[in-house]
Amino acid sequence: MDVQKLNEKHKLIKEVKYDKTPIDKGYTDKILYVNFTDNTVKTKDVDPVMKEKFVGGRGYGLKLLWDATTPETKWNDPENEIIISGGPCCGITQYSGAGKSLVVSLSPQTDSVMDSNVGGFFGPFLKFSGYDALEMQGKADKDVILYIDGVNGKIEIREAPEGPKSTHILAEELTEMFADNEKDKINIGVVTSGDAAENSLIGMLNFTFYDPRRKLVRVKQAGRGGIGTVFRDKKIKALVAKVDGIKGNANNVVDLEAIRERGRRFNNEMKRDDEFKQMKRKGTAHIVDIMNDYDLLPVNNFKFGSHPDAGRIHSDVYRDEWFTQGVFDGCWIGCNMSCCKGVDEFELRTGPYKGEKVIVDGPEYETAASLGSNLGIFDPRFTIEANFYCDTYGICTITWGSIVGFVMDCYESGILNDERTGGLKLNFGNADAALELQHQVARGEGFGKIAGMGVRKMKKMFIEKGWGDAKYLNDIAMENKGLEYSLYKSKESLVQQGGYAMTNKGPQHDEAWLIFMDMVNNQIPTFEDKAEALYYFPLFRTWFGLAGFCKLCWNDIEPEDNAETDEPEKIPEHVDNYVTVFNAVTGWPFSKEELIRQSERVYNFQRIFNLRRGFGTREHDAQPYRAAGPVTVEEYESRQERYDMQLKDEIGIDPAGKSTEEKMALHRKYREDRYEQLVDTVYKRRGWTKNGVPTIERLKELGMDLPELVELVQPHQE
Repeated sequence: MDVQKLNEKHKLIKEVKYDKTPIDKGYTDKILYVNFTDNTVKTKDVDPVMKEKFVGGRGYGLKLLWDATTPETKWNDPENEIIISGGPCCGITQYSGAGKSLVVSLSPQTDSVMDSNVGGFFGPFLKFSGYDALEMQGKADKDVILYIDGVNGKIEIREAPEGPKSTHILAEELTEMFADNEKDKINIGVVTSGDAAENSLIGMLNFTFYDPRRKLVRVKQAGRGGIGTVFRDKKIKALVAKVDGIKGNANNVVDLEAIRERGRRFNNEMKRDDEFKQMKRKGTAHIVDIMNDYDLLPVNNFKFGSHPDAGRIHSDVYRDEWFTQGVFDGCWIGCNMSCCKGVDEFELRTGPYKGEKVIVDGPEYETAASLGSNLGIFDPRFTIEANFYCDTYGICTITWGSIVGFVMDCYESGILNDERTGGLKLNFGNADAALELQHQVARGEGFGKIAGMGVRKMKKMFIEKGWGDAKYLNDIAMENKGLEYSLYKSKESLVQQGGYAMTNKGPQHDEAWLIFMDMVNNQIPTFEDKAEALYYFPLFRTWFGLAGFCKLCWNDIEPEDNAETDEPEKIPEHVDNYVTVFNAVTGWPFSKEELIRQSERVYNFQRIFNLRRGFGTREHDAQPYRAAGPVTVEEYESRQERYDMQLKDEIGIDPAGKSTEEKMALHRKYREDRYEQLVDTVYKRRGWTKNGVPTIERLKELGMDLPELVELVQPHQE
């Protein structure tokens, strides 16, 4: 490409020079604020109270969004913001998984607060450029690119010329354009979205990382809740950050050797892992076969948990036939997990890039399940192609797999037909129709315009048009709070049902993943045990998004003696690693108890933010029945022996002589009652009212009894 001509096409609209603030103990205490309506660019100081109570990352995003919006703000109002922040540990290179940043905005899908974590280079490079957060507001009148030049201390807003929005082209172009030479490409971080984000409500953001071995730009995703749609609604085509190299102590930490020592420990565990989970060779796809073995792999819109054809998508197949081995596969410098697997030279068979050979980032487990088993498609070639197009179009693979699973379920049950889908035969297993639907979303055409609304809005539309029974549609629509379910079947794990449906943003596994503890290892048998797990684990996982860490390094790798500890499910040595590293970065007095306390402040704040948005109460923690039990006769009879045994042993009713429908009704009553009991117990443990609102007493205990929060929760106290 002609870089000079490309530069000339990107007309400069605004340039602001700034003095780069050095990082001190993980912080610069500066925020870059950009308003695209009038091209305001300014540096804001971080309020010391915000730093104390919100830490960074997700916490900063939530607080800035709260201050910038009102209860009436819509996702597509100019005052809505997108905030990117990495936390104090984001950017260290001596401990694996320390490249995460959090993106926060008001969601087109949920109409409430959305947070999404992401790897890649932009989050750390934003900090190295002198900013703890990027706060974007307003709307441009034409496509723009924001360039953060951390080398020369300069912020530019440039007009983006007509050209491809597809991430795999645009990200390469911008990396080439802003890098001085090939070696400099590793100093560029780009954020893009894509055509589907522009034509749907389910858009996501791609954050690049440069792979010097392949000499290619690769991507990680901030996928959930449609933040990419907000990005394109603001006419942002891309963000670019450039730094002058990645230094060993860029975060200017208090005790670098303490971090190195814990990093060496973890790296030794990674060597041992190659004999077990094989993260370096399979990535997160290593659990596809494990999920199938334990009847947890979602099949056909979460109807079933396993399938005879699952061997065709076994992790060994991805390892041996698709994933390139022995190359750099980490999305941040110094991360030893190497979990970002890639498929090289994959030839596309459909869509606008048919016949081209591309690199595909993944599939990870969620994608192998969402764009595989959940659609009744057991062909890695389809999954890899759909994965590529999701990325380059700007669609979250988790969201898309749950959407298409719902559509296929509706098609097979007669709610949809060829006339309603524009001729697409969207039955389970139809890979060609699924790919065409994906291309329609990107083009903003046909039934793709309907699918691009997401499950909740589709469900509402089908009910209003009288296409299907409302009760049945509510039962099979796998969404909560407007967000599609991530890909674990929760029917037999009550605590995982709560871990999904009692989340703040919607059913995403990054907040609580407790299936194995609950149904495989039976470690949390009582309601009190489950409530304790649903208190601790969502808070512990929340903390990663405050500090700037990836959760995979916590529990996907274990020390050799972990099983011998008092609380093996918490991986206590890794908890101690995080306490040590956070203290070594910031110098703050810190403990595992304070870690939870930091998260609990932010977690309760987000719950109250939902309340401010008109949500955040018990009714919004309801789950679709398919998450809890069998909706159809087919589902029940596929596991009849299990369900009949449960009727007899758990519910105390003899199933003999009863019809399947009668047995299903008995199960439903029992399972729904147990879920409500769980909700009661969890709310009590979290310090919330029976309606799910934080109590003033708990806010005082946490030091979060801020006047604006107390005012909101006061009418909801019991």
